[in-house]
Amino acid sequence: MAKSQQTYSKNEKEKQKQKKREEKQKKREARKAQSKESGGGIPFAYVDQYGNLTDTPPEPTEKEEIDASTIELGIPKKEESEEDQDPTRKGRVAFFDTSKGFGFIMDSDTDEKHFVHVSGLIDQINENDKVTFLLEKGLKGMNAVQVKLQE
Repeated sequence: MAKSQQTYSKNEKEKQKQKKREEKQKKREARKAQSKESGGGIPFAYVDQYGNLTDTPPEPTEKEEIDASTIELGIPKKEESEEDQDPTRKGRVAFFDTSKGFGFIMDSDTDEKHFVHVSGLIDQINENDKVTFLLEKGLKGMNAVQVKLQE
């Protein structure tokens, strides 16, 4: 006599899958019945002039006409300012190690620290000296270059 290919655990798993399918079907039918009773459909949400969600449509008299040509898509063009025209910055040397050849300069306008290397120096600098410098993009951020003592 040939033995059945299905084991007890396979039969149990099949029964559980069938039971889940039946429960899912019952829930689906219950939702359909409930939506028909309540007059169903998706409720609408409107946005009023202040940006709040409401369930009532806005008044047509309160609508504001907007000219589509005045809407800017994307990032607005950067206007040139005095800061862009003169890239020279002023600051104070916060730390400088002459033996290792690097340090940091504190920008007086933005209070940001910028890395400075001995190769970017024009004049010899020490800690707490007031200096002028230019910024250049480095591997790990902005670096101070063309550093010279302030007159």
